[in-house]
Amino acid sequence: MNQDFANLATRPGFLIRRLHQIHVALFLEECGSFGVTPVQYSLLTMLKANPDSDQVSIAHAIGIDRTTIADVLARLAARGLIMRKPGREDKRVKLARLTDAGLDLLGAIDPAAARAHARTLDPLSDDERDHLISLLTRLVGAGNAYGRAPMDDA
Repeated sequence: MNQDFANLATRPGFLIRRLHQIHVALFLEECGSFGVTPVQYSLLTMLKANPDSDQVSIAHAIGIDRTTIADVLARLAARGLIMRKPGREDKRVKLARLTDAGLDLLGAIDPAAARAHARTLDPLSDDERDHLISLLTRLVGAGNAYGRAPMDDA
């Protein structure tokens, strides 16, 4: 193996990016028939737990910038998976919630998404999976402020 590549393959950023590519490929393999991206799935999941959330809250909850969230919300609304309504106190704020179609889709996609997550971690033992998740959680928490869209409670 070329020494330059060997050095590249030990860099955390390179490995994290490659793992992300692998996970997205597995997610699309498992969930592609639903026509939902990983970001859309995160947003739908967040709205199930937190109906009537505003764009800023959604962005902070899943660590995506507000401009991207606006686009994702528009796409999901166009598909009839979410509905938006004005806020009670501030009519300029739009609150989002899942529609029945969104809830149905989320229920259908959850098992496929779980398979994608499991496949990402398949090479690891249960203890190694728990340890990896713990370490990733710690790294994300420690570096949260440096992200383009810091998450709440990271």
